[in-house]
Amino acid sequence: MTMYRMMASQFVREIESGKLPQGSRMPSLRQISKQQSVSMSTAVRCYQELESQGWIHARPQAGYYVSARKSQHRTPQIVPFISKVSSVDQSFAIHSEYNGPLGVSSTDIDEQALNELERSFRRASKRLGNSRLNQYPNTQGEPSLRNALSAHFAKRGLHINPAELVITSGCMPAIKSALESCTQVGDAIAISSPCFSGILDLLGQMGRKIVEIPSLEDGIDLAQLEFHLKQSSVKAGIFCTSHMNPQGITMSAQQKQTLAELANQYQVPIIEDDVYLELSYAEHTPLPAKYYDQGGYILWCGSVSKSLSPSYRLGWCLPGCYIERYRQQHSASSFGVSLPTQLGIADFIESGHYAKQLKRRRTKLLNLRQAYLGFLTEHLPEKVNISNPQGGMVLWLQVPDLDSEKFESLMAKNQIDIRLGRLFSTLSLYNDCLRINIGFELTNEVKAELVKLVEAIKQAC
Repeated sequence: MTMYRMMASQFVREIESGKLPQGSRMPSLRQISKQQSVSMSTAVRCYQELESQGWIHARPQAGYYVSARKSQHRTPQIVPFISKVSSVDQSFAIHSEYNGPLGVSSTDIDEQALNELERSFRRASKRLGNSRLNQYPNTQGEPSLRNALSAHFAKRGLHINPAELVITSGCMPAIKSALESCTQVGDAIAISSPCFSGILDLLGQMGRKIVEIPSLEDGIDLAQLEFHLKQSSVKAGIFCTSHMNPQGITMSAQQKQTLAELANQYQVPIIEDDVYLELSYAEHTPLPAKYYDQGGYILWCGSVSKSLSPSYRLGWCLPGCYIERYRQQHSASSFGVSLPTQLGIADFIESGHYAKQLKRRRTKLLNLRQAYLGFLTEHLPEKVNISNPQGGMVLWLQVPDLDSEKFESLMAKNQIDIRLGRLFSTLSLYNDCLRINIGFELTNEVKAELVKLVEAIKQAC
């Protein structure tokens, strides 16, 4: 075992024994380095390991603190099955008439970010001038925004050529253009199971078939994916690789590398939905599968919808070897993204406030995860399995022996806005599951919704 992992294991034992109580401040990295006679990099890796496992969390300019005690509930069980080609014969519409805090995966912008955004948009408006207001935007996207995104991700180890980046009106439009660029009606697309309901709905509306690939604790069943690639039974894949929606799994670095290698080996396009990439609870951002892509068969898609706000409708795609087809497809269906929005977000990124806002958001989401887990652990029966994600803003719950029809009826009767497990698959594998958003503070209103949810679960068991 490596030194940093040995150190991390010792800290875990001290936390579990109560020697390091919940909320207590951890020694500084400098203290750890001196006490353990190790390098600063080893101390950093030790804390990164503890943070990624949810044992500790960082507070801006205050150091590291012991997180709330881990939930005694088990995590949802992985459901094994043999994947096969199937059709999307139903609607997986994700909108609810109740519009409650537990439904849509979202969080709010803090006041500091709002103030800085306002300044960025004022500066962008001055630079825009009257002449450009009479012009359509560049269909590939403003160079200043593409350059800003390239510089931003370069600091995280992902180097992007701005000339190969296409700006879109959100992540879903980016994925839609990617599908239109490399697949046709009737083609089968490999997806994870469970899968974000919006992707299922999009594939059904576009007339594509699907192959659901089982999830694993460290990603997806790559052996089953490769079987279908060998058989040429899938023409493309769509996978969320970091903090998957709904189950919260992040593919390991080895999984991502293998996924990229399979795409290149079989020359099959893989669309990477990375909308949650920068919402890791740890200080470091995981690298995407695109990082390992040698031949350009990964079409990397992202947006600011989760990392900043969904209202700006701004995303991007790095289409790899499909760049020309993607540009043509995108320009044929779009006259570009709002120019003032592109320039304002570019300024926000260039000023460094986007990165600062991300750091605050990650800390906030980690604290919210701990708060929601604490509340649910206290109120739910022990048999309920609850996910323990290392990023993102959703929890995936599995309720053994759940009467799904009765539960759905109770949801409608009490007007509770959550996402039922059946919305994330064409298979009847997740009827005992549900997804809740954890992006909002535990106000009295949110707690009241959670209490109604807990009571409905108890009644439906």
